Amino acid sequence: MESATSVNGRSPSSDGSEPERPEALFFPNQRKDAGASGGKALYGALKSNEAARRWTVRSVAAAAAAGAFGMLTGDWRVGVTFGLIALVAVMVWNARRESEIPRWRKPSAAQRRTEAQLKLMKQLGYRVLHARAVPGGNGQIDHFIVGRRGAFAIDSESWDKRLPLRNKLEKLYHGRFSKNERIDEALEEAKRAEELISQELGREISVRASLAIYGPGMPWDSHRLRGVDIITGTKVRKWLRSGRDRLSETEIEEIYQAAKKALPPRY
Repeated sequence: MESATSVNGRSPSSDGSEPERPEALFFPNQRKDAGASGGKALYGALKSNEAARRWTVRSVAAAAAAGAFGMLTGDWRVGVTFGLIALVAVMVWNARRESEIPRWRKPSAAQRRTEAQLKLMKQLGYRVLHARAVPGGNGQIDHFIVGRRGAFAIDSESWDKRLPLRNKLEKLYHGRFSKNERIDEALEEAKRAEELISQELGREISVRASLAIYGPGMPWDSHRLRGVDIITGTKVRKWLRSGRDRLSETEIEEIYQAAKKALPPRY
């Protein structure tokens, strides 16, 4: 005879609670409510332990480097020194590769390089948004920045370094290829963002458009062309400090919050 205490083929525990799911045995801090699926609970547990896994990998790499150099030199102090150097190197490498853009939308190499420069600007009080859609069009602003010197829209581009970049009669050429269309797109995106954020704020603001170019050498750090600043990719931080506006912390926060609403995430 089937037990009267069984429900749908499962028996509750003696205290009346449901049996613990398998993932709870391995990640006790990540127990979910009864309504949560086992797959979601396991994913959440794995995600929360990602930092621990990263530090485990870093520690193992540092220990391996310390042991190898210690054996080669016969001095444990030298081994420890090289182990610490290896740990710092791995941390720097990971920091440069990590992106705030969702992992399933892999950013381009140019976007990652600009994002790495903007991390320092965030420590100086600048607010940054990455990969934002521009409603009313198909474009994307790779990086929207607002700080003491104003609001900026940067699109990051990686072009063939073998072809020269030159300005001829207010037209930008990469080798024999005109880049005016790309410049005009960047300007249109920034102007549309300016309009949307101004509407959200209830007052007018200005957004400075730019293209950060990686690859070809340029005879300038930044050059304004057709209403857009053409920037040497590695000089983004220097360019941001050249803004003419003077915004207070309150204004920076207001523009940042308005931009978050007006420019939704692209991905």
